[in-house]
Amino acid sequence: MTAPALRLIVFAAVAAALGGPAWAQSAAPQDAAPEAASGVALSLRPAVRAERQMIATANVHASAAGHQMLRAGGSAVDAAIAAALMLNLTEPQSSGIGGGAFMLTWDARRQAILAFDGRETTPASAQPTRFMRPDGRPMAFGDAVNSGLSVGVPGLLRMLELAHQRHGKLPWAHLFDPAIALAESGFAVSARLNALIASDPFLKNDAAAKAYFFDAAGRPLAVGATLRNPAFAAVLRRVAREGPDAFYRGEIARDMAAAVARHARPGDLSEQDLQSYRAMLRPVLCGPYRAYRVCGMPPPSSGGIAVLALLGVLEPFDLSRLQPNSAQAVHLFSEAGRLAYADRDFYVGDPDFVPVPTGALVEADYLKSRSALIAPSSSMKRAQHGVPPGVKVSWSADDRSELPATSHVSVVDQDGLAVSMTTTIESQFGSRIMVHGFLLNNQLTDFALNPQEGGRPVANRVEPGKRPRSSMAPTLVFDGQGRFFMATGSPGGSSIINYVAKALVGVIDWKLDIQQAIALPNRGSRNRATEIEKGSVLEALTAPLQAMGHEVQAIEMTSGLQGIVVTPSGLLGGADPRREGVVLGD
Repeated sequence: MTAPALRLIVFAAVAAALGGPAWAQSAAPQDAAPEAASGVALSLRPAVRAERQMIATANVHASAAGHQMLRAGGSAVDAAIAAALMLNLTEPQSSGIGGGAFMLTWDARRQAILAFDGRETTPASAQPTRFMRPDGRPMAFGDAVNSGLSVGVPGLLRMLELAHQRHGKLPWAHLFDPAIALAESGFAVSARLNALIASDPFLKNDAAAKAYFFDAAGRPLAVGATLRNPAFAAVLRRVAREGPDAFYRGEIARDMAAAVARHARPGDLSEQDLQSYRAMLRPVLCGPYRAYRVCGMPPPSSGGIAVLALLGVLEPFDLSRLQPNSAQAVHLFSEAGRLAYADRDFYVGDPDFVPVPTGALVEADYLKSRSALIAPSSSMKRAQHGVPPGVKVSWSADDRSELPATSHVSVVDQDGLAVSMTTTIESQFGSRIMVHGFLLNNQLTDFALNPQEGGRPVANRVEPGKRPRSSMAPTLVFDGQGRFFMATGSPGGSSIINYVAKALVGVIDWKLDIQQAIALPNRGSRNRATEIEKGSVLEALTAPLQAMGHEVQAIEMTSGLQGIVVTPSGLLGGADPRREGVVLGD
């Protein structure tokens, strides 16, 4: 594809996002005041309607790339792959081929759900004491992140390859064309990217990253500056032509291993680690909520378990009778989160290394017993983990939180294939190690830095070849007749669980459209303070919540929810206005 052709697609995407062609127009309920959704300006963005196919991503270029594949007759997986590659280029702080992903797919024709695991793994030489200092204490978290020790074996490309083998319609190489074209012609630095570059104190420490993200005077690239990435374009051309083996073997693999080894705090990623990586299919985790069936990612992600647990704990409460932004709604949601996170922190790790009682943690009677711990008008402050029937307690808790980078893509194609994919390099700009125009992840800091607490091992400790626990929660929802209803997910570190659950409750309990549900002020607890979105109407609830015993913190809660819902009149899509999300469809 030529650069001018790609620019035309992007311009069309921008026009659609701002209310252009009829296929991208929204029909928001005429009788719904903006305040009904969130009480903040975020609710003013209308949902997007389409008849046959739709994609929602965190960046206009990524949405345009995926939409191009849909219009070319490609599948939802084809569109998700093109979008993921473009996100690496235009949202490099959040995801890319130097990181990993989880993906759920629903194939309406085969009536089948698949869960794809592209999570990073530890090098074969990794040991439980990886992040421990000689004095027996864990190293500072920032030191662990900004080091070669934090880099796991990237899994994204192998996972995309596996998904394409199952669901691809267009040729593999064709999916790379939009990202290659834009990498070579360049794109304008957005205000968000400029601000993130300027706020990162570590990015200049890597020579390649400094040369890419800063100008000759050492200043962050200005808003509107053209950013080109010919090195990344060259990598994409090779992978398009030769497949992921071009990434996992040979020159690129050698250079990744070398960059990790020469860091001031070197790591041990090897060429053999890269050659040995395999993406996996996992059993999908599903459970009921109201009249719906909610399906999510199983371990090594904790997202599926915790979202289902949070919803299951809320099941006995009639949330439809509560105003979304009332103190009682925030109280119940936060208390349910405490209970879900307590179990998540204690039990979840890589199921190939530790026995995770996945089914027991989301079993209806167990969740009902957990729900009974919630008092109507007082906070439990800190929840203890539960013990499901038949489960032996042999671990210690790990309540450390992932950092809030990552990106999410939701797609539905005209054949009824739906995709929910969350992709990440972990924290903002990952490890800050740049190779061949892409950043390497710092995913191994999702492990517990200390492998044991109180004399007991932590389930999520470092071990050779292990996948770190995640909170990513790509989610698919089905109605009472088993028909596909909704695809959603979000970035946001360990807050992902609360963000996704909020969107589900918004749509299912409060009957909001998907854009209104996404725009609801974020809220919840990760079994610590009750967190409310800074600058939102929820700040007015501080005193009532404190009167219930909540420790309230108003913080920035930059979710990146992308959602698509099936309605009687077609598809309805929403993108998080807190980032640069755009929905496109036909």
